[in-house]
Amino acid sequence: MKRDFLAVTDFSKDEIYETFRIAKQLKADVKAGKEHHYFANQTMAMVFAKPSLRTRVSFETGMVQFGGHALYLGPNDISIGSRESVKDIARVISRYNNWIMARLFKHEHILEMAKYASSPVINGLTDYNHPCQIMADMLTIHEHRGVVEGQKVVFIGDGNNVCNSFLNFASVVPYHFVLAAPEGYDPDPATLERARAAGLSKIEVIRDPVEAAKDADVLYTDVWTSMGQEAERLKRLNDFQGFQINDDLLRHAKSDALVMHCLPAHYGEEITEEVLDGPHSVVFDEAENRMHAQKAVMVMLANAAGANLQV
Repeated sequence: MKRDFLAVTDFSKDEIYETFRIAKQLKADVKAGKEHHYFANQTMAMVFAKPSLRTRVSFETGMVQFGGHALYLGPNDISIGSRESVKDIARVISRYNNWIMARLFKHEHILEMAKYASSPVINGLTDYNHPCQIMADMLTIHEHRGVVEGQKVVFIGDGNNVCNSFLNFASVVPYHFVLAAPEGYDPDPATLERARAAGLSKIEVIRDPVEAAKDADVLYTDVWTSMGQEAERLKRLNDFQGFQINDDLLRHAKSDALVMHCLPAHYGEEITEEVLDGPHSVVFDEAENRMHAQKAVMVMLANAAGANLQV
């Protein structure tokens, strides 16, 4: 049976931890130079409405490590939803490829693609969420802390697609999530409500970043202006003043707090270069783990379809 990965909530708590276990094993195999061609001769179509360094390189490299091949389809190759309907693109690509990964603007497009594709669809990002990023983030926390549950993760900045994915994760795995954002930049209301209604995690949305950072296990941030929001840049620069992860803010977190950023970073805006390059930063562990987490998600989806891969 085909299974897709469109949101963190597509996996149960046990499946999330199994994904972490598989990711760690695949990562160890790569470090040891051990081949794992679980998808030899298979192909992945990578559909990009939004360009990205990490998403393209992590999926393409990961597919090569699996013994397969990834095909890049950029914005000019597929004008998704305009030159051709989403459902027709999904049905055509499925006839050629074993896997589809899509990084899109509209979330409804990824849902429609999954509905009509006969191959598994992985959400590489939409304006609503970024599930692969959160799997990598939480894998990184698990590597450094040995635990995710109970950790206080403080997101400083915009209640964006990454923030929505943290909330989705909180619906499945219990931890303490705090968003520090100015008025007008809260996360998706329905997602926030669902996370709170799940009753698993402590969830706070507050306006004071210093208060939020107190005793944090993890300080996390993202760019203030995401792709597609360029017209709002000057307003956002003004609105987010004071919501920067810097040495002063870091002093309010735990002494061994981790600093995370999904990248790309705009130094001097949401984070200082000194902090991102400093001893608390695990940003590049996090970036590397995009590949390992995504590969583990693929193994999970394949096994759900009856592959019985032993990792």
